[in-house]
Amino acid sequence: MSTTEEVPGPVRRSAARDRLLGTASRLFYGEGIRGVGVDRVMAEADVARGTFYRHFDGKDDLVRAYLEAADRQIRDGVAAAAKQFPSPADFLAAVAHGIGDEVCGARFRGCPFINAAAEYPDPDSVIHQAVLRHRAWFREVLVDAFRRLGAAAPEQSADSMVALRDGVMVAGYLGDAEAARAVLLHGVPALVAAG
Repeated sequence: MSTTEEVPGPVRRSAARDRLLGTASRLFYGEGIRGVGVDRVMAEADVARGTFYRHFDGKDDLVRAYLEAADRQIRDGVAAAAKQFPSPADFLAAVAHGIGDEVCGARFRGCPFINAAAEYPDPDSVIHQAVLRHRAWFREVLVDAFRRLGAAAPEQSADSMVALRDGVMVAGYLGDAEAARAVLLHGVPALVAAG
């Protein structure tokens, strides 16, 4: 799998597809993927079965679309941060602050990608592959930032930040979100300083 792999391009949008995806995203993130059936998604989105199958091949396809939508939203946020903070140190701090804000959000229920990987452990599933694509992209963004920073081991620094982010996501959901954010906001500058 290439780390520069692109997210699939725009899909044919419709109001029904948007309702299905929005409803699925809310339910999958809030209640878990396996615990929510497509019949419930269709009912809450007020979409007929035929319309659902015009847009999605089945539940796995809907879950993949949910993860790809989450991925696009994160990529857009990271791109905005990169524009606003051209310095790699400032960019990494902005990413850390963005993650910290997410962890402390009112409806935070953990990382949608970690959650999906836990529910779909088969590495060959389209869902697990969507998780891996997102993680590979995020790691490459961090490797690039640490490389521009002049870090001696940019890959290791990126891996450390990904591990820190993962731990904070879990700790923020299971425990004290503010304490988890504080760990992240302490850890990322330490990684930057260690260069």
